[in-house]
Amino acid sequence: MRKLLAILLISLMVVSFAGVIKVGLFVPLSGIGADDGESALHGAMLAVKYLNEHGGILGNQVKLVYYDDQTDPKQAVSLAYKLVQRDGVVAVISGSYSSPTRAAAAIYQRLKTPLISAYAVHPDITKAGDYVFRVGTLATVQGRAGAHLAVEKLKAKKIALLLMDNDFGMSLAKAFKSEAEKLGAKIVFEEKFSVGEKDFRTILEKLKKTEPDVIYATGYYFNASKIVTQAKELGIYQTIIGQEGYDSPLFISLSKNHAANGTVITTDLDRDSEREIVQWFIKEYEKEYGRAADMVAASAFDSVMIIAKAIEIAGKASRSAIKDALPKVSGLEAVTGFKHFTKDREAVREVVCQVILADRFHRLCKIDDPSVVTPGK
Repeated sequence: MRKLLAILLISLMVVSFAGVIKVGLFVPLSGIGADDGESALHGAMLAVKYLNEHGGILGNQVKLVYYDDQTDPKQAVSLAYKLVQRDGVVAVISGSYSSPTRAAAAIYQRLKTPLISAYAVHPDITKAGDYVFRVGTLATVQGRAGAHLAVEKLKAKKIALLLMDNDFGMSLAKAFKSEAEKLGAKIVFEEKFSVGEKDFRTILEKLKKTEPDVIYATGYYFNASKIVTQAKELGIYQTIIGQEGYDSPLFISLSKNHAANGTVITTDLDRDSEREIVQWFIKEYEKEYGRAADMVAASAFDSVMIIAKAIEIAGKASRSAIKDALPKVSGLEAVTGFKHFTKDREAVREVVCQVILADRFHRLCKIDDPSVVTPGK
């Protein structure tokens, strides 16, 4: 009898998990984006763990196949062929920055494999074609929201722009500047810096003389920590407005003498949300990986869950079926507040404004006006 029960149990397991569904991921695990890449990887891994512990997808276990793109567009393109043609993934998530994602998007379109950009913001990413979607907030939306934060919430009339000269920084700045001027603000200072810049003192000295009400500074956490630290050292105390690139515990820890405090950012993760999925994610992520969760991790988690939902809607895990089902995904309890995709495959959601106080992220406000936060408006 025991032997028969064992055989039946094994048979049930075989039926329950009839196969493996492979989902691809490319992330920067080395180079300047390594910390964000690790966050994205961990977020995706946590989603896969959750799915497999709850029965997988359509009775299949989920396997995450991931590679390091080194924050290099050429490497991201090479990995696209590898993930699709060698590894046989049914969909891919970009846990990388705008430049690698933009370069790879055209390849996934050509190979007819769904690509979801977890957090890369550049508008051209989804223009690659109907197989390319974005879960993160489009630069146009986040830039506009930043302008409304500056002018309407912070009452700024004179704004200084400090801009990282890459796809991420310039696409955000273009949208911010246009919207801020429409709202009646004046741009009194504008200067670019390279991604690897470490000394901002000369730029900040010039900026200080223009006496802006706020400073809109695009950048990643490693740029931002130096900007806020050096600004405080030079006696610049105007509010610095950042974006999702600042949304990392490292931004706070790398900023000297608590200089991150008072910084306001636009992002996708509301740490003060009372929604159960958000608090579960924050606690589980820290328990699993020993560090605080950030927007990058949350966006990668949601990307996996959205692909899983699309496969369930489609009833099968073929690439074309997933592509057709992704626009139908809605009502998902997403950590980042993702609601659904637009006809142009952009995410619809509110933009969260977080302020750093006592070395922690807290909700300041939300930007939820449809005319601001809806892509294509």
